Amino acid sequence: MAELIGVRFRNVGKIYYFDPDGAKLRQGDRVIVETSRGVECGEVAMVNRSVSEEEIPQPLKKLIRVATREDLARLAENAAKEKNAYQICARKIEAHKLEMKLVGVEYTFDNSKILFYFTADGRIDFRELVKDLASVFRTRIELRQIGVRDEAKMLGGLGICGRPFCCSSFLGGFQPVSIKMAKEQGLSLNPVKISGTCGRLMCCLKYEQEAYSDLLRSTPPVGSLVSTPEGRGVVNEVELLTGVLHVRLEGSAEGSTKQFRVRQVKVLRAGKGKRLSQDELDKLKTLEKN
Repeated sequence: MAELIGVRFRNVGKIYYFDPDGAKLRQGDRVIVETSRGVECGEVAMVNRSVSEEEIPQPLKKLIRVATREDLARLAENAAKEKNAYQICARKIEAHKLEMKLVGVEYTFDNSKILFYFTADGRIDFRELVKDLASVFRTRIELRQIGVRDEAKMLGGLGICGRPFCCSSFLGGFQPVSIKMAKEQGLSLNPVKISGTCGRLMCCLKYEQEAYSDLLRSTPPVGSLVSTPEGRGVVNEVELLTGVLHVRLEGSAEGSTKQFRVRQVKVLRAGKGKRLSQDELDKLKTLEKN
């Protein structure tokens, strides 16, 4: 068995594991560790835990130290520098007439590099911008293009539900979300109603998908020919959560349906459900992009 701790470098982000090197830490403690980007200051998200050798992620680097007052002062100083760097970079982008939107700035803990995060519709030639910024800050400069979902995660805000964005409050990473999920959950396929502030499909479509998928396996889709206690008919509408089917019986008037529970009917021929036209699918596909 070996001991490790989990460290997070952003408010809501991936947890990375380190050897505590004998130190006993509490959740929320600030620590100094070495990562692929160099020396960084992070927050303990998982306290000391013993795990088997097979479960230890490799390579497992050791804790350098618990953050000192001087380290915390440097963090505050870096935060102030980031605000100033943001203003300077925004002006430089405008001067170079580049079609890009600056989202955030991050100084590495040791000030060896500054990262500028931006969004853009396509590829941007920012070589001259990098040279310009390097001449101002006299350090390594990295411009990193991110997607609109990452932008929402970094900036935060309120969703249409009135609560803080899931991605900026508790989601460690993005899960794949598809139009198929919205369709199976019986939601309106109006892009305005199923997309978040970022303009992509809402992350919360993923939360209940497993339950809907389970119900769909035992529920006949729209268009199915079924046998009911009152005769044969075709399923016109499905209430998935309540298990109620609206069935138009053979010989009944146009638009006239009767309600039956799923357990009351027997499927004679499965339907294919409601299908979207190719034009509708093409319009909705853009919502699945990152």
